[in-house]
Amino acid sequence: MDDRTRRLLHGPIGPTLLRLAAPNVVVMLVQALVGLIETAFVAGLGTDALAGMALVFPLLMLVQMISAGAMGGGILSAVARSLGAGRRAAADELAWYAAAIGLGLGLLTTAADLAFGPALYRAMGGAGASLEAAATYGGVVFAGAVLIWLFNALAAVIRGTGNMALPAAVTCAGAVVLVPLSPVLIYGLGPVPGLGIVGGGVAVLAYYAVGTAVFVHHLWWGRGLLRPAARPPRLAWPPLREILRVGAVSSIVSATTNLTIAVATAFAGAAGPAAVAGYGTGARLEYLLVPLVFGLGAPIGAMVGTSIGAGDRARALRVAWTGAAIAGGLTEAIGVAAALWPAAFLGLFGSDPQMIATGTRYLVLVGPFYGFAGVGLALYFAAQGAGRVGWPLVAGLARTAVSIGGGWLALRLGAGLDGVFLALGLGLAALGLVNAGAVAAGAWFRGDADRSGPVAVAAAPGE
Repeated sequence: MDDRTRRLLHGPIGPTLLRLAAPNVVVMLVQALVGLIETAFVAGLGTDALAGMALVFPLLMLVQMISAGAMGGGILSAVARSLGAGRRAAADELAWYAAAIGLGLGLLTTAADLAFGPALYRAMGGAGASLEAAATYGGVVFAGAVLIWLFNALAAVIRGTGNMALPAAVTCAGAVVLVPLSPVLIYGLGPVPGLGIVGGGVAVLAYYAVGTAVFVHHLWWGRGLLRPAARPPRLAWPPLREILRVGAVSSIVSATTNLTIAVATAFAGAAGPAAVAGYGTGARLEYLLVPLVFGLGAPIGAMVGTSIGAGDRARALRVAWTGAAIAGGLTEAIGVAAALWPAAFLGLFGSDPQMIATGTRYLVLVGPFYGFAGVGLALYFAAQGAGRVGWPLVAGLARTAVSIGGGWLALRLGAGLDGVFLALGLGLAALGLVNAGAVAAGAWFRGDADRSGPVAVAAAPGE
C-alpha cells in the first residue's frame, strides 16, 4: 500500500483532514477571489454587462459544480475506493475514463449552450443590452467547455489519490496569471485591443487550457501515484458505471442548486436589471461557499472513500462528522459577517442604489442560514466518497422545493423579494438537516451493503 493511502486509512482524523484540506481551502479562496475580481472588472463596463454576467453565472457554476464536485466526485470516489481496496490497476485506468467523460460532456455542454443559451438568459429576465451581454459572454466561455470539463476531471483523479497539493498549486499559479490578464483583454493595453466582456471569457479559457496541460503531463509523464498506460484502453462498462452511479446522481444535486438560483434570478428580474445585478452579486457569495467547502470536501471524500474501500465504516463516519462540523462553523461565520456588513461586500461591484438595496436584503436574510449549507455540502461530499448519494439527492430536491415553492408563494402573497429570500434561507436549512439526518440514521449502510464495501469498489477495467 502506498504511504499516502496508508495515511488516509490510519492517520489521526482531524489533523489528517486539516492537513489535506489546507491547500484546497487556500486554492478555493484564491478561486473565489479571482471570481470576485473578474466580476469587478466586468462591472467597469456598466450595469448591463454586470447583469449579463449574472445571467450566465448560474449556468457556468452549474458546469463547474458538475464537472468538479459532481462528476468529479464520482471520479474521486472510484479512484479512492479502488486504492483503498488495493486495486491499483483499476485506479490507473480510471484516468482514461475520466478523460473520456470530460471530453464527451464538454462537447455536449457546448452544443447545449448553442441550442438553448440565449433562450435561458431571456427566461431568467435578460432583455436588451443585458441579454446581449449574457449571450456574448456565455457563447465565449461555453465554446471552450471541454477545457473546463477536462481540467476538473483530471484534477479529481489526482485528488482521489490523496494528492491535494498539485491541483492547489496549479490553481494558484493560474490565478497569478489570470488576474492581470483579464483587465488587459477586457479594456486593452498598448497594442492589445480591448475585447470588452469577451476578453473576460477568453482569459478564463486560457487558465483552464494551461491547467489541463499540467494535469495531463503529471498523470501520464510525471511521478504521481498512478501510472496510466500511454494508450487508452478499450472502454468497459463496470468502471464507467462506478463513476456514473455517483457522478450522475450528484449532477442532479448540483442542478438543484443552480435551478434554485436561476429561478430566484427570474423572480428578481421582475424588478429590473439593477435588481438582477443586486441579487446575482449577493448570491455570488453563496456560490462561493461551494468551492470553499469543496476545499474541505475533496479530502473528506478521499478519506471516506478509502475507508469504505478498506471496510472501515466507523472511521468513514467519524471523518464525515468531523468535516461537517468544520464546514458548518466556517460557512456560518461567513454568512453572519455578510449579514452584518453587506455593504462591504456589495460595494466592491458597483454603487447603483437598487443593486445595493437588493443585494443587502439577500445577505441579511439568507446569510445566517449559510451554516446549514456548509453542513449539507460537507456530508454530500462524504456521501460521494461512500458511493451512496441517494439521500443527498433527496436533500437537494427538498431545498429546491422549499426555495422555489416558498418564493413563488411569497410573491403571490405580496411578500416581495424579502419573502423570496427567506424561502431561499429555509431551503438551505432543509439541505443541511436532511443530509445530517440521513447520515445519523445509518442511510449509507442500509439495504444493499455491498455497494458501500470493498467488494463493490470500481471493478478493474476489463473484468
